[in-house]
Order: sequence, then structure tokens, then C-alpha cells
Amino acid sequence: MASRDFAQSKDGLKIRYEVRGTGAPVALIMGFSGSGRSWGEPFLKTLETRFKLYVIDNRGTGESDKPDREWKLVDMADDVAAVLDKAGEPISHIYGISMGGMIAQEYALKYPRRVRGLVLGCTNCGAAHSVPADPANIAKLMPQPGMNPIEAAKLAFSVACGRAFLASASGQKFIDAQLAESANYPITPPHTYMRQGQAIGGFDTFARLGEIKSPTLIINGDDDNIVPVGNAEVLHKGISGSKVQILKGVGHMFFWEDPAQAANVAADFLSKVK
Repeated sequence: MASRDFAQSKDGLKIRYEVRGTGAPVALIMGFSGSGRSWGEPFLKTLETRFKLYVIDNRGTGESDKPDREWKLVDMADDVAAVLDKAGEPISHIYGISMGGMIAQEYALKYPRRVRGLVLGCTNCGAAHSVPADPANIAKLMPQPGMNPIEAAKLAFSVACGRAFLASASGQKFIDAQLAESANYPITPPHTYMRQGQAIGGFDTFARLGEIKSPTLIINGDDDNIVPVGNAEVLHKGISGSKVQILKGVGHMFFWEDPAQAANVAADFLSKVK
């Protein structure tokens, strides 16, 4: 049975989170502009059979506070720590995707003793040392003036999802269901896109990757148009002892496109971390 609560961030914001499942704790950190609802139920329902999940609404999204002021990704890492403090979980696994994977890196660097296992999905170490995406694809993630939220989301998914998923009836059905579900939860305001985008722009862990000592799994889809698959190797070379799992035929939204594999590959890895 899921329960929901608020934690208070260092700078006084309310950070909403949901607790579901049983087992060792895993904090789930969503990517750019998404709330905790953005993981999708198929992924969450698979993972919660093996772990206790802390599903976080990042600042600026969902039912968390949405300040229109500048912040850094390390501040969002502090938000994760605030959630886990409120929940009484001093040590946990961390699973972040995209921007959430960047936040997870900052968390592992700032709170190394609090991290058991680390999963970095479809992410990079900052633009300066990463394999870049086509700027036209990145531009489609940003809501355009005059575009309603549903149309903006459809445009973003047109590049964030892999080609096979987009071309399938089941993929389109899932996207439609996610869009319908999003209407039941607070939308992400335009200023959050800007503030999170600024925070991503100021992010760079390349020179510090060697300081990450937690057992680390790096996951990437081979059809990712937002964070190209070559970024997995950049992270792998930087994080000693890390493992890489490349998922075939899926894009940036690999946890939508192949939720069972996205959950179980991570769960199998984390379950072996002592």
C-alpha cells in the first residue's frame, strides 16, 4: 500500500514523495521536467515487488514546491537527502534517470556513505565531456510558446522515445495513457523547465567521477536521441568498477519502453550489493 508525505528541503521547500513496496530502500530520481508519476506504473509495479521505493517529485514538479529562482543540481541532491532523512533511511540505493542520473551523481559524491548501490540511467557527466545529442531534439523537450501542455508533451515524447516504441500500437497506447494520467496531477510550469535547464547547464562531474566509490550500474538504450548511448562508456571509464547494461531497441524513455527489463536489470544488480 503506497503512502505519501512531504519532506522539507534545506532551503525551505516542500518535497513530495511516495513510498511503495517492501525491501531495501531505493530512492527514484526522475529526469527533466518530470514528477514521480513519470516513471509509469509498469516499471514501478515491477520494482516495488523487490524493493521499498521512495518516488520523489523533484522540486518544480508534481506536488512539490515550484519556486521560480535559480538552483543547482546539488540542491536537488540535497532534496533527496531530505526525503530519506524524513523517511528514516540513512542509507539507500539510488536510481536516477537523465537529469535524475545527474542528481544521483551529485548525491553519491556529496553523501558517499549514504549510498549502497547506484544506478545511472540514460545520463551523462555534463555537456563538456559528453557525446552530444542533436540540438533540434533537445529543443523539442522545451515547451514552445502557445503550445498546450499535451501537445508539448507529445512533441517531447516524439524524440525521447525510441523508434520501435513510437511505431507500435502498444507504445502509442501507453503514451496516450500517460498523457491522460498527467491531467490528474499538477503540471510542470514553464519556469521549472528554465530553472532545471539552467541547473543542467551548470552540471559537470567529469573530473570527479573517480571519486564515486559506490557499486554503480550504468544503463542506456541504444536508440537514445537525447543522451546518446556513447555516454554510457564515458561514465564507465570514469567510475571505477562500474558495470554497463545497453538495452537494445529502446530510447531515452527505456523505463516506459521496456519496463520489466529496466526494473529487473537494476534490481538484479542492487540485490547483489552488500
